[in-house]
Order: sequence, then structure tokens, then C-alpha cells
Amino acid sequence: MNLGPLPSVDAGAVPAEGFVLDVREDDEWAAGHVEGALHVPMSDFVARFGEVTEAVADGRTAYVMCRVGGRSAQVTQYLVRQGIEAVNVDGGMQAWERAGRPMVTDTGNPAFVL
Repeated sequence: MNLGPLPSVDAGAVPAEGFVLDVREDDEWAAGHVEGALHVPMSDFVARFGEVTEAVADGRTAYVMCRVGGRSAQVTQYLVRQGIEAVNVDGGMQAWERAGRPMVTDTGNPAFVL
């Protein structure tokens, strides 16, 4: 089944109130992430899929993010196949940082992309 091109968006175009799904691993998340994002590491994705479907139950688009866009592209493709509106964030957190978008840490330390 060919679904056509993968839906994607530039990091600078993600709406400030958009729902960000971060699929990076724990150490990457701890270094810096988008405030309010849902963190579901790709390695835990199948086991925690219910959290994702619950988060988008109101029809929100999931803006899927990883470090550079490879893992998030795979997750986006999976979500689209499940009928969930999902968009891959081109360039991931590296592009987010380059675009000057805000990042936070859970510890209050300066955020960076690992």
C-alpha cells in the first residue's frame, strides 16, 4: 500500500500550541526537549502506543520529533497507517534548535540537543 509522500513540516512551522511527540531516548530527552511534548521513546513505542492514541483522541495532529528526523519519519509513517494525523518534523531537534525554538530540561539546566 503506497500512502504517498510522508507528511512533513519545517521545525519553524510547528504551531506554538501544536502537540509534539518526542520519540528520542531518555538521555536525549533529558538534555533538552520541547516544553509540553509527550515523550515516548521509539524503543517503547509499541508498548506505550495507547498514550499516543489518547493524546490525539481529540483529532490533534501529532508533530513527531527525534534528533534529525529518521526515527520520527518511521513513527510518523506508522501513525499515518493507523489513521492518525501525524507529521514528521524535518531535521528534528537539531532543526528546532537552529530555528531558535524554545527548549527546556526537567532539571532547569540549560537545554541542548544531544
